Amino acid sequence: MTLSKTQRYALAWTALALLCLGLVWLLSPVLAPFLTAGILAYALSPAVDALTRRRVPRLLAVVLVELAAVVALLSLFLLLLPILSRELPQLREQIPVLANALNKHVAPWLSQHGLNVALDTASIKAFVLKYLDANIEDWLATALSSARIGGSFVLAIVGNAVLLPVVLFYLLHDWHLLLGRAWELVPPRLRPPVGHFLRECDTMLGQYLRGQLLVMLLLAVYYSLALLLAGFDLALPVGIFTGLAVFIPYLGFGLGLLLALMAALLQFANLYGLLAVAVVFSLGQLLESFVLTPRLVGERIGLSPLMVIFALLAFGHLFGFVGVLIALPVSALGVVAARRLREAYLTSALYQSPRS
Repeated sequence: MTLSKTQRYALAWTALALLCLGLVWLLSPVLAPFLTAGILAYALSPAVDALTRRRVPRLLAVVLVELAAVVALLSLFLLLLPILSRELPQLREQIPVLANALNKHVAPWLSQHGLNVALDTASIKAFVLKYLDANIEDWLATALSSARIGGSFVLAIVGNAVLLPVVLFYLLHDWHLLLGRAWELVPPRLRPPVGHFLRECDTMLGQYLRGQLLVMLLLAVYYSLALLLAGFDLALPVGIFTGLAVFIPYLGFGLGLLLALMAALLQFANLYGLLAVAVVFSLGQLLESFVLTPRLVGERIGLSPLMVIFALLAFGHLFGFVGVLIALPVSALGVVAARRLREAYLTSALYQSPRS
């Protein structure tokens, strides 16, 4: 069978695409930090360019921008310190009390429905005193023991933590050079449509990043004010952490909810705290899902809720936790590509019926 020139080109590009996908699948454990660094470099390169336009040397601009990004990320995790330092002592005191309350009020109700549940408060108290009354040396010894048991896992985390900023530094420093070399690989006859496609992708990703940042800031303000009005002592750290952590889909909201529930149980030790958390976080989820994200992010990306769930599961399976982080921006590029493919299909001879 003799293939036409167009068919040979199509087969060649298809084989090249399949080869690239195969390499990505095989090297997915290694590619995760490089892929993350590439996305961060794309997001941070405008800040580096803004500093260089103000006559700041590019090397210094890269260092300043990367340090600012690291400080911002560390600040998010440092918000957990006042929460844990406040809640752990209360947790040591309140867990036995809560166990007694459950035995007194909940166990009789469950027994009426055929469920005989009774908590061993003495064992719970002994467990709490053993693990929550430990000093720093004991915690450190436990952590080191766990690190020895799961040494390869810990080594992978430490390796990625060290590798990521190094890769990010070189990508930011040589960003325009790398883009220029990649552009030279595009055949000249394909550069106009490829350039238009890349500009459309750049516009969509820029809108996504700006919209996501605005959603995070608005949710941080909402959760902080709502928990403060509800009377929570840890309203500001819990609210700010929950709002800023929504960039991790579902996991950020879940961590914030867990911290708020712990704060409610330890501060109020009654039904009011749980009801307050339920109301605040339910309204927050509705605000995020039906107002903020659809208006500021979803409409710009063009992904339905079902596609969002599929993208998170698929990227999480391929790249782990990092895949969850990059699922939505990469899917936004997929939407642009799918739109182009649909337009090409509708105008192709395969779709249009032949004239009689």
